[in-house]
Amino acid sequence: MQFGEHTLYLRKFAKHPLYMIERKQVITLEQFIIQTEKSSPGATGEFSQVIRDIVLASRMINREVNKAGLVDILGVTGEVNVQGEEVKILDIFSNEHMIEALKRGGQVCLIGSEENEEVIPIESSDGKYVVLMDPLDGSSNIDVNVSIGTIFSIYKRVSADDSVATLEDALQKGCEQVAAGYILYGSSTMLVYTTGNGVNGFTLDPSIGEFLLSHRDLKYPKVCKTYSINEGNYAKLFRGVKEYLRYIKKEDQATNRPYSARYIGSLVADFHRNLLRGGIFMYPATTNRPAGKLRLLFEGNPMAFLTEQAGGRATDGTGRRILDIKPEKLHQRIPLFMGNSEEVLKLEEFIKEYETKLIIQ
Repeated sequence: MQFGEHTLYLRKFAKHPLYMIERKQVITLEQFIIQTEKSSPGATGEFSQVIRDIVLASRMINREVNKAGLVDILGVTGEVNVQGEEVKILDIFSNEHMIEALKRGGQVCLIGSEENEEVIPIESSDGKYVVLMDPLDGSSNIDVNVSIGTIFSIYKRVSADDSVATLEDALQKGCEQVAAGYILYGSSTMLVYTTGNGVNGFTLDPSIGEFLLSHRDLKYPKVCKTYSINEGNYAKLFRGVKEYLRYIKKEDQATNRPYSARYIGSLVADFHRNLLRGGIFMYPATTNRPAGKLRLLFEGNPMAFLTEQAGGRATDGTGRRILDIKPEKLHQRIPLFMGNSEEVLKLEEFIKEYETKLIIQ
């Protein structure tokens, strides 16, 4: 690289969020939590401890993810989880460490995990918070070194404080969440979360072992550029979604079409890209999965909460807001569409027009 090119590169890089935090006052996750507590009258620090416990477990998961391929932590266990999916070794590691961290923290009375058939009440705890989680989203990508993540959702218990928490504490509408977020294990490790006052992103600086505020008040870009869907299921899609896909592939400069297809197969990674770049994520119902595939409590609600806080829209495709759905069971599945508000509304128009018709080609 010539000197002039090098100077141009540095000027361009100087605008990058991670470079900017080197030049400005660095805000760690811990400092951000403390600032948030000060602005919340009556805050006791109990909720903040739950966030800290999740972050602690995520750092341990991140450590193992970074060692994948060097130590014997890849591959499957030979077991099948409650979802009927092969269980990876890292699935077990992530689930156990997340549960253990939350138990030790003492502020959680109930844990629900995608990996466990039933909820896990913590009888020795008088904590008032419930945590629901997908400890390792996108685990089918572990062995090929593709970005994966952890998704979490936090509620206040609804049962009496002097009793053992029950399933009913987990079966709350998404609009009752007090916080939700995800940790992305990618080229850098990021925590993105909301407490109902916007979405903020923190990037792990491995040199000091701290998450630093790198993306403040994240919002979906106004222009939609990408769509994320498993088009391998195209023949099983309902007609409304098929017609919408045809629409967004037609060239039209006025509406920025055609959109680019971007699908990783890790919800956290696909969601994160669309949030930063502008896009729509789709995991619709299919003829062989009419109820959808993704879980309402472990994936739908937390991602829908983040979506709305970032100015987007999250529905089941019929216009029904994800956060308004009353769960009936722990592992309930739903169709899920989320991203730029106008784009999700456009999709809903196609589904409404063709909602009773199927095309199986």
